[in-house]
Amino acid sequence: MRSPQVMCYLPAPQQRNMQKRKPGVVRWIGVFRLIKAILLLGIGLGALKFLHKDLGLQIQEWFSYWQVDPDNRYLRSLVSKVSRVDDRNLVLMSVGTFFYAGLFLVEGIGLLLLKRWAEIFTVIVTASFIPLEIYHLTRQFSVMKIMVILVNTAIVVYLLWRLRHESTTKRR
Repeated sequence: MRSPQVMCYLPAPQQRNMQKRKPGVVRWIGVFRLIKAILLLGIGLGALKFLHKDLGLQIQEWFSYWQVDPDNRYLRSLVSKVSRVDDRNLVLMSVGTFFYAGLFLVEGIGLLLLKRWAEIFTVIVTASFIPLEIYHLTRQFSVMKIMVILVNTAIVVYLLWRLRHESTTKRR
């Protein structure tokens, strides 16, 4: 005699994926990506706020307000670099930050929803930037750059392991 079947409204492959896909680390990566997206959107909008303004003068006013020593070599270096930024470069920087914010937004939302395509997309995008990050590290060493490379490498390795582990369990 046959046992009664339980009605389920999800197709079998989706049921299996829901049972096997644990949200922990992937959702944290998604939150991390969304935070980066929000920060980049803020930076992009903030950069556009300074269109048609003298950035060097603005920074000098800020540091005067905060009572930073005007003879500080770091301040002088920053002001000299920022003074060379014109409106065209400011717009290009904003467009670049909006582009990266869009990438991180797509990754973050997809990862929060535990979508496989988002994991694959995150691996491709993150791994593609690691050589560029290493190049920048060789040009100017900093501990922060090493930390970024390590975090991004850990994300790629974890997601690759997860994708591979998931594909081997599906074959069984």
